[in-house]
Amino acid sequence: MRLRSFLFVPADSEKKLQKTLDSVADTLIFDLEDAVAPSRKKIAREMCVTHLQATAASRPWKAFVRVNPYATSDYLDDLAAVVIPGVDGIVLPKIEGMAQLELICAQIDVLEARSGMARGSTRVLVVSTETARAMALLHTYVNKLPRLAGLTWGAEDLSTDLGASTNREANGELSHVYLMARSMCLLAARAAGSAAIDTLFSDFRDLAALEADCIASRRRGFVGRIAIHPDQVPVINRCYAPSEQDLVHARRVVDVFAANPDLGTVGLDGRMYDRPHLLQAQQTLANALNGGS
Repeated sequence: MRLRSFLFVPADSEKKLQKTLDSVADTLIFDLEDAVAPSRKKIAREMCVTHLQATAASRPWKAFVRVNPYATSDYLDDLAAVVIPGVDGIVLPKIEGMAQLELICAQIDVLEARSGMARGSTRVLVVSTETARAMALLHTYVNKLPRLAGLTWGAEDLSTDLGASTNREANGELSHVYLMARSMCLLAARAAGSAAIDTLFSDFRDLAALEADCIASRRRGFVGRIAIHPDQVPVINRCYAPSEQDLVHARRVVDVFAANPDLGTVGLDGRMYDRPHLLQAQQTLANALNGGS
């Protein structure tokens, strides 16, 4: 499963649902939460299910659905409606720790059995930093869950939960607590053996700034990113896929270790490389085989 680009699509917009047929995103997230007004939750759910079923046989992308938060009245209705053949995954907002996630995964087990689906076929992407309690429980993501595709983070809901007037400093940079949320999400994702997916870049018109931010994000360890506009997707796909230069270097590192199987450290172009460098190179080549990440 490629994990580079995740494009949000409001599930109650017929126009935007139709546009998904030509999307180049790796994954589309059909949104039943923030993009849908309370009065349209039921119709969004119905439109989402219809679209999932209609596109299941021919779509080039994976289909995830963002359900409403666990503590809301819409949550169970959403989950029961969309865990059906045709869905690839669920995006879970405002999750507060591994214990809550494990409970939700058990519910998905039951719904998969009801729908005749293979157990574990519905993956989950967790939004892991949207409340202060969620932040405090990030340390609990230490066990691998086969259903867990990855963790992502967000600054908007967290700032609301903290009572902050903004999540940015006077110079426009993210405030420290949100930078901490990003770093903790990255650590928690890797501790859980899953992918770290970076949050959205809100200025969808500034593609140059998006590209610079994606390059920095990938350098830190994130393997993909949320998109809020179709124009962002090609930039994200390109930035989170290994470049030809990356692949050439990775092959050379792998080859030099293969040529010296009894050495723990080897020299290449005037630099010394050891076991962690070999593992990084092997991961880069594996990502390329998987279409990016």
